Amino acid sequence: MSGKLENKKITQKSFWKVTANVAKLLFVPHHANNYKPHIIRNYGIILVLATVIGLNFGYNAIKTGDVLGQSTEVTISLLLDQTNLQRQKSGLQPLALNDKLDQAAYLKVQDMFAEQYWAHNAPDGTQPWKWLGDVGYNYDEAGENLAKNFTTTSAVVKAWMDSPEHRANILEANYSEVGFAVMDGQLDGKPASIVVALYGAPASSAVLGMNRFNGADSIGRVGMLDKFGIAMRSVTSVMLFCIGVIILVMLVSFAAHFKRHKLPKKLAKSWRKNHGMYKAVGLAVFATALILISSVGQI
Repeated sequence: MSGKLENKKITQKSFWKVTANVAKLLFVPHHANNYKPHIIRNYGIILVLATVIGLNFGYNAIKTGDVLGQSTEVTISLLLDQTNLQRQKSGLQPLALNDKLDQAAYLKVQDMFAEQYWAHNAPDGTQPWKWLGDVGYNYDEAGENLAKNFTTTSAVVKAWMDSPEHRANILEANYSEVGFAVMDGQLDGKPASIVVALYGAPASSAVLGMNRFNGADSIGRVGMLDKFGIAMRSVTSVMLFCIGVIILVMLVSFAAHFKRHKLPKKLAKSWRKNHGMYKAVGLAVFATALILISSVGQI
């Protein structure tokens, strides 16, 4: 009995020793791997990239039925909550959800899919306030924000807040009501998810108000850093895991770079091809592109 236990302990010890040696060869630059860990050799990099791409496409296909993950988890309740959170931060009164504005927003998004356009005004010149008139919403002032192909509510609201025109609608002190519509469909032959937000200040009289309608530009002016921040709010848990893997490989690449003076003479002559700095930079560019691609939202 004691012999079996002893053999079991030896087997476990050997397993962990082999595992540690393999991990060291993969990730730690040292003499046994010529200070060039296998994970940052060409075949290692290819394997990492293939795994990252495969995991993301696989997750999107299972989760949404589309390898690009063009489905949305944007909800009206979260849009209202996060819009009012932004107003609260600015010391403004919260907006109340209005059924007529909801109906008007729904009619607008239906029309965009039916007539195949992405703009405040329809191709035939129809302007946004038509939908307010169709549902009998009387207003002194109203506004509209649009969003397309965002995967999360927080990404939509951040994109609007990062665009001066869209931000102005969210933080307009005169508005007291809002309506939202979220719909998936086909736009220009591609899957699309569109969000319409209509903000309103009810008319002070029974006459339909036509005083002012504020429509933010269809394409908001959002800086590159803001776009990156918006994209980060859209990434999935699988994407975050993959980014973590890429960061790990980048750290290994940096470690190899600082050990390049220990490369064998044959490799030292072509150290630019064999140290890790170029690969670390390349991986950083790949990770950034992956994050930006994961959110193709427009406002």
